[in-house]
Amino acid sequence: MSHEDAHHHIVAIEAIHYQIPEFDIPGKYTKAVHRWTEPSELIERIKDATIVITTTIRLNSDVLNAEATPKLRLIVIMATGTDCVDLAAAKARGILVCNCPGNNVDSVSEHAIGLYFATRRRFLILHNATTLVPEDPDLNTEWKTNGSLRSKLARSDGRGPLLCSDEIVGIIGYGMLGKRIEALAKTLGMKVNIAERKGATPRGDRIAFEDALKESTVLFLCLPRSPETINLISTAEFQTMSPHALLINVARGGIVDEQALLEALKGGTIAGAATDVYAIEPCGRGDSPLLSSEAAELNLVLTPHLAWYAERTLHNLEAAAKATVEAWCHGRPIHQVQ
Repeated sequence: MSHEDAHHHIVAIEAIHYQIPEFDIPGKYTKAVHRWTEPSELIERIKDATIVITTTIRLNSDVLNAEATPKLRLIVIMATGTDCVDLAAAKARGILVCNCPGNNVDSVSEHAIGLYFATRRRFLILHNATTLVPEDPDLNTEWKTNGSLRSKLARSDGRGPLLCSDEIVGIIGYGMLGKRIEALAKTLGMKVNIAERKGATPRGDRIAFEDALKESTVLFLCLPRSPETINLISTAEFQTMSPHALLINVARGGIVDEQALLEALKGGTIAGAATDVYAIEPCGRGDSPLLSSEAAELNLVLTPHLAWYAERTLHNLEAAAKATVEAWCHGRPIHQVQ
């Protein structure tokens, strides 16, 4: 039976982020839309699906075996990253995996630059110090008492913060997102270096991975999560970096060793960090050392994996998912991951 002749059951397991579109495909189809799916609910919900739409909820080998999902033929990831799907298991079954690449580049890159400013200018630390009123009614705010809060913004050596024109940016991951961050950084007057993959000989204008760590005052992570990039940035890498450096992660959780990052911030090994992504998501109490009491007073800015969120991104992703499903059903697949 061809794609055109098939009756498809489309199951969206993660519609918390955006609307799931209607599809213009041959014949009739059924659609089940779930706002969120817990692991205990997953197999029951997709057991009759021919098409599954996900974003971050994991589809592992237990889910992708023929017994659990005998009818499954297409997985559409409404995101660029594909680490939520066991690609080897899908390939072994002949299940096509497609993603929706590049639809959030503008929003994520702008968020990344916002995280840079928030961290370099220590917005959270300054906000908390400015608004904190002592419980003792005889005491005033620290700013009122001391006349200045400049020490909260100063670097570890007592000097003032760097300006954009002083920054040396290192970009790890040079796809569409890395290129967009490069353009924004250069517009701000920053010098930009593109890092080669770890252990590889630099090509073209790229510099060695280790040199990017040493030279950067701001390090942006824009690369996919894969077995090769898990804990790519850990204790040894932090010790290579400048004590004035910032780490900005808008890539994926797990690429940075979160415990090592906490220790680097506590010890002053680096000056600050910001992340939109975490090894465990959604992230709550006990899931990450970055949410512990030890991290409370550090120059650390955390956002809840919403760098992608913008009205244009929503429109782009919905249109991309619609186009991807329809193209496959008409026998002309697009955005194939494998």
